[in-house]
Amino acid sequence: MREKLKFLFFGDLIGRPGRALFQKWANKLKEQFKADAIIINGENSADNGRGITPSIAQSFFDAGASAITSGNHIWFHKNVHNYLDEESRIIRPANYPSSCPGKGYTVFEVEGHSVALLNLQGRVFMHDDLDCPFRTAESLYSLLRSKAQIIFVDFHAEATSEKQGLGYFLDGKVSGVVGTHTHVQTADEKILPNGTAYITDLGFSGNKYSMLGLKKEPIIDKFLTQMPHRFVVELKGPFVINGVCIEVDTNTGKASKIERIRIEDDNLQLIE
Repeated sequence: MREKLKFLFFGDLIGRPGRALFQKWANKLKEQFKADAIIINGENSADNGRGITPSIAQSFFDAGASAITSGNHIWFHKNVHNYLDEESRIIRPANYPSSCPGKGYTVFEVEGHSVALLNLQGRVFMHDDLDCPFRTAESLYSLLRSKAQIIFVDFHAEATSEKQGLGYFLDGKVSGVVGTHTHVQTADEKILPNGTAYITDLGFSGNKYSMLGLKKEPIIDKFLTQMPHRFVVELKGPFVINGVCIEVDTNTGKASKIERIRIEDDNLQLIE
């Protein structure tokens, strides 16, 4: 069996541009990085930039995604609720109440190796009434370790400090902790002292000159007037897709390399 595996991660695919970018670039980047699996955050991939639908999730699987994580917008489209119970490859944050649809983790096979993926949501500047993400990770760790040597965590959180704290809290226990939700790719990718790959935020996939993938004019006007505005996904280019590639030693489950990915695309054709 393979001694090294490589994983591509892409965070916060925004609306139609995010879907089209993944369709266009997933297999190209998988070949370029000689990656073995792709994990994405799809919670903003619906046309309005909020939530995901079963058909969109299936299109990601058809395009090469091994698993899909989410976050606070996962509940936006009601037709995904039953789908979360039916399709194990798409997960919601594990620190939501257990009565919520779906699960907070999944396990899948890559080249004969079991890989566990855990989704957590932050509380700072978000939903502070959720269960503690640190304690949730701690309580699930033994279960995940019994199922897989390789474990990844998508931490969907706002505060940099909370993300960094979870990274160090899990250092040496999991193969990687990648942050999502803020949509801005950070330049702090590193292997932590005990072998966990870490980046505060993977970044988003969408319009390069937007605000988090959305048209900037309504958002700026809201800052100026404090009046409510309807936020809309920016459909015009140029576009950008962000992520990382993480290499893991299959014998130890520790990461040996993390590399940031940023591809600009001026010629993207949007899909329905």
